[in-house]
Amino acid sequence: MKRKIHYLPFILSGLPLLSCTDKKQTSGTDTPNIIFILSDDMGYGDIGAYGGKFNPTPYLDQMAEEGIKFYQYYSASPISSPSRCGLLTGKHPGKYHITSYLQTKEGNRNAEMNDFLKTEAPTLPRTMKEGGYKTAHIGKWHLGGGRDVYDAPPFPEYGYDEYCSTYESPQADPLLTATDWIWSPQDSIKRWERTAYFVDKTLDFLKRHSGEPCFVNLWPDDMHTPWVGNMEEQQEIPKDYESEKNFRTVLIEYDRQIGRLLQGIKSLNLEKNTIVIFTSDNGPAPSFRGSRAGSMRGCKASLFEGGMHMPFIIWDAKGILPKGKIDNTSVVSALDMFESLCSIANVKLPEGYKSDGMNMSNALLGKPQQRNIPVFWEYRRNDSEAFPKPHDKDISPNIAVRDGDWKLLVNNDGSEVMLFNLHDNLRETLEVSGKYPEITQKLKEMALNWRKTLPEYTNHQNE
Repeated sequence: MKRKIHYLPFILSGLPLLSCTDKKQTSGTDTPNIIFILSDDMGYGDIGAYGGKFNPTPYLDQMAEEGIKFYQYYSASPISSPSRCGLLTGKHPGKYHITSYLQTKEGNRNAEMNDFLKTEAPTLPRTMKEGGYKTAHIGKWHLGGGRDVYDAPPFPEYGYDEYCSTYESPQADPLLTATDWIWSPQDSIKRWERTAYFVDKTLDFLKRHSGEPCFVNLWPDDMHTPWVGNMEEQQEIPKDYESEKNFRTVLIEYDRQIGRLLQGIKSLNLEKNTIVIFTSDNGPAPSFRGSRAGSMRGCKASLFEGGMHMPFIIWDAKGILPKGKIDNTSVVSALDMFESLCSIANVKLPEGYKSDGMNMSNALLGKPQQRNIPVFWEYRRNDSEAFPKPHDKDISPNIAVRDGDWKLLVNNDGSEVMLFNLHDNLRETLEVSGKYPEITQKLKEMALNWRKTLPEYTNHQNE
């Protein structure tokens, strides 16, 4: 008999409340609540609304039908920690020496990384808090803490009033971390109940702070492996935990919980002033023969499109945003979110702050924008195992730039140049550098010059 899931109530009786400061915030009734859902390793093709033909995601599909669906959104990196760093700071993650997934201290050194995001970095939650918002981080962090990193800064130093997080954080929730690892069968909140738990925490936070503007980073660890569905009576990772069967089981539950979040917002009568954004940190792994990447080339840990070209939906229930709109022209980056969300929230940017993105708030509110600056990425500073690699066909050069419809990839030594016209060839199957030598040379110089602006790592960075 299958184990029945009992969803946690909005007010989690018997469980510890989130940690919270007592500082009073100014009233924010004229500013929207913003809930930013960052899925983990969720591919472009995982959602029915984005062409996932065999994936049952009715609630996400409905979210797209009721909101704005973007076809050209990019994460800041094709792997977790730098992607999250770029989103949080609006800056290229290499500027903060976060270039791969944060791991052990030795692994971080091998990847030329710091052990955590330094608190001197500007952060979106801190800026929102200074602008009168109540702020919360709920879910995966992966910007410092866990493994043998015990000195990562606590959440309040990044600007969060409240927090609830997993093992890869400075302050892990004990209900999620019975052992010293990311997941175990002994966890009080089981692997298949985590997203429900995070949704409950989010709704509880919104309920307790109704009448005040709220900014919530809701970062579940679905759809990252292990895929442990509710059919696992034995509460152990099955041998086929990366199987397509288990993937679909977890996806169905994840989609249901996103629907429950949206319905919960309506039940709390907050829909008239709440915006919800849904996207992913990077491409899928495993990609199931490319189907999870929407048939685009690449996957997690690749600078081809499948590694960082993500689904992106922005939703509100009351129709302030256009309903059922598709934006297939605005090129939007995670680096744009800092400026754009501050603009939407009427929050002042930090003094002297300049993001590496641009203000795309008009696009987020339903008016397509033309991008006037290029988008840059890097991945893989060296060939150590600290930088995971996908299968051979998905391994990319380690620098990429998109400018208009053109995308160029190149190694930082100038080798392996690839040029694609994404308007004509989004799947990156037709390399055209020989046909367009002037464009190739221009973008190559642009990419290599940009890479030179990123600081080189030294072992003194963590001191």
